[in-house]
Amino acid sequence: MNESHLDNLPAGYVPPKVWRPKHEYGGQFGSINSPVSGARFERELPVGKHPLQLYSQGTPNGQKITILLEELLAAGYSDAEYDAWLVDIFKGDQFASGFVGVNPNAKIPALVDHSVDPVLRVFESGSILVYLAERFGAFLPTERRARTETLNWLMWQMGSAPFVGGGLGHFYAYAPMKIEYAIDRYAMEAKRQLHVLDTHLASHEYLAGNEYTIADMAVLPWYPGSLYGVYKTHEFLAVEEYQHLLRWYRAVGTRPAVARGRRVNRTSSVPGEFLRERHDASDFDTLAPEPLTG
Repeated sequence: MNESHLDNLPAGYVPPKVWRPKHEYGGQFGSINSPVSGARFERELPVGKHPLQLYSQGTPNGQKITILLEELLAAGYSDAEYDAWLVDIFKGDQFASGFVGVNPNAKIPALVDHSVDPVLRVFESGSILVYLAERFGAFLPTERRARTETLNWLMWQMGSAPFVGGGLGHFYAYAPMKIEYAIDRYAMEAKRQLHVLDTHLASHEYLAGNEYTIADMAVLPWYPGSLYGVYKTHEFLAVEEYQHLLRWYRAVGTRPAVARGRRVNRTSSVPGEFLRERHDASDFDTLAPEPLTG
């Protein structure tokens, strides 16, 4: 399309020489976004009975960690018992002084390991996955080639899905206006990434080969989990076209530990659908069975 036919949105908008924030942007997160980091109010973090204390919300990034923790427990690593405290990012809980003290970037998830002295903070979901996998010696191969392939896909997820899948989700579901250019730009790249996964999984059982690893746990909540779930872009992106991806998604997503992990630190108006917080394995006994979606 010739640029002369494109109207700026809003009409007449020209980027200023130096950007300055507006007072209000609208949209789901418009009232809490800020260009300045740091705590906005004082609140200490709660601490439960287990050595591992997770502060999170069941977004795609948060689900990665609870999936791994539930898989570790299912594999017999009893020391992986954990308390999962809800940090409601829609209410700005992530800007509390206690949380910012654990993660200065004020993003979920964040983990504190009380089994060491002094306690050890771990933030960024990829770092938490590697930390826990190494701590328990599980779901991250030690052989060089397999370990590298696992980390390849983990870093692929960290560097691609949150920005592209999350970017599409923002403009499709959360932005105060529908901007065709932004949605098309992110949809194009999200489709390319889905094709990357589908092509790879046509000849591999799991992302790193024949072994189930933290790479699978990292990717699944985003692709295609978030597309079916929080963003509801699965039909828009024609996710059903990617049969090899869906084969893997169903195989991994129906693992009992994965199903449990994906229900932690999530909120719902439907009783028995999710766990706002998780402090004991018996907490899941209160939940009804859930179909495989986002």
